[in-house]
Amino acid sequence: MTRNSPAGTPLGDSFHVYDTTLRDGAQREGISYSVGDKLAVARLLDGLGVGFIEGGWPGALPKDTEFFARAAAGELELRHAVLVAFGATRRAGTKASEDPQVRALLDAQAPVVTLVAKSDRRHIERALRTDVAENCAMVRDTVEFLVGEGRRVFVDAEHFFDGYAYDPDTALRVLQSAVDGGADVVVLCDTNGGQLPLPLAETVAEVIGRTGFRVGIHCQDDTACAVANTIAAVQAGASHAQCTANGYGERTGNADLFAVLGNLVTKLGMPVLPEGGLAELTRVSHALAEIANLAPDTHQAYVGTSAFAHKAGLHASAIKVDPELYNHIDPAAVGNDMRVLVTEMAGRASLELKGREFGLDLAGHPEALGSAVRKVKELEARGWSFESADASLELLLRREMHDGESEVDAPPFVLESYRVVLDHRPDGVVVSEATVKVHVDGERVIATAEGNGPVHALDAALRKALRPHLSWLDSVELADYKVRILTDHPGTDAVTRVLVESTDGEREWTTVGVHGNIVEASWLALCDALAHKAMRLREPASH
Repeated sequence: MTRNSPAGTPLGDSFHVYDTTLRDGAQREGISYSVGDKLAVARLLDGLGVGFIEGGWPGALPKDTEFFARAAAGELELRHAVLVAFGATRRAGTKASEDPQVRALLDAQAPVVTLVAKSDRRHIERALRTDVAENCAMVRDTVEFLVGEGRRVFVDAEHFFDGYAYDPDTALRVLQSAVDGGADVVVLCDTNGGQLPLPLAETVAEVIGRTGFRVGIHCQDDTACAVANTIAAVQAGASHAQCTANGYGERTGNADLFAVLGNLVTKLGMPVLPEGGLAELTRVSHALAEIANLAPDTHQAYVGTSAFAHKAGLHASAIKVDPELYNHIDPAAVGNDMRVLVTEMAGRASLELKGREFGLDLAGHPEALGSAVRKVKELEARGWSFESADASLELLLRREMHDGESEVDAPPFVLESYRVVLDHRPDGVVVSEATVKVHVDGERVIATAEGNGPVHALDAALRKALRPHLSWLDSVELADYKVRILTDHPGTDAVTRVLVESTDGEREWTTVGVHGNIVEASWLALCDALAHKAMRLREPASH
């Protein structure tokens, strides 16, 4: 059994960062953690420096029971966090010591137990089908039993805010029963997620003023206020905040751990993470999304890839003078980066800043900068988008800088022509065949290849033609391929935008192609992908 109080943060036990990703977060639609996943999630959260990790409901769910067993057997070594088992109070009319669910909480060997208890009289009478007195006895008896067995106990007062608004005396009686039994913290839960920050904060302050209890907060996000409600509760006196990684949870989710941590540390000045923990927010957020098999939210506060991305030319002009003018914090503080997006809204400052990212001094080449601005705006008007295609943008800027005369920026081959045909065979199999004619190293090369689609066949034929001349070609693979039909050009005049993400095993880069024909759009993106790789090989010292 690990220690009973977190010691990994400067605040010690005076403030609790409590994570419930493995229990409440796992209720999100589309998430199904294996036991191995749960152990990996716990290790990442512990490395970040949270104080408590709620591992699940042992005795109720087999995977959770196995998780605690494996953790107790030594598969989970925690440096900062304390493991928590979640469960319910004893059933009505039974003894806590004889209730199998309560016994399962002891068997989990976690040093802390969090119990869920009804605090809304309507739920007590209609869902539990008992009276307030028996409900309070269930809470007090279970807490008292677990404390007597050496466990530290927190109590989640379910539906507290709704219950307090309906019948405050009953809600407070439940809290009193928990404290009388020996609970360290009573957690006020906005279970339905219907609260707003100001009234929630008023209730938290009122409860603390009336009881003097140590209070925690647990917020769902049904009004999109879970993070704001959590911070408001802390400002009102709550010293225990329950969150989930990336806001995972049932329905619309829970308070996002990373947004709450970012706000507590950078806005309220609370040292709730160990040294170096804040800079790990972005990495851990994305790693946990990977385990959950969900794409990271690009627009997530603090840790999203767009959290510090600037699109408007006005913003870029200010950032050029001082990045702090349009960033609420230094992105590096949370392990993130600032990006300047180049779109039809881009001005000279946007491209100048983007050029700096690529190691280009566009400010020293005003004619090239002006030409690049005009070209980007023209291409964007025709459907091109460079927001997610940095590799294509870098090629464009370098060619403008060198007026198309630099060998460094030159493509590794020159196209003469290509042809793609579709063969629908009698057995129903459809095969594409592509032929490319290119000039490479002064030689004219013709190659033909088949594929399961026109783009696949074209890529295969191009690789076949270039492989004898480009030793690095086999290291480059297609990592992702996205197609979008632009609705501004309906029907047969529709324009197709293709994004190709490539990788060489060490880095990834994205290129774009736009055309009325999907094959030509794909060809343009594929050519840029190889040109960008060739460029990097020609000048390794710059990158």
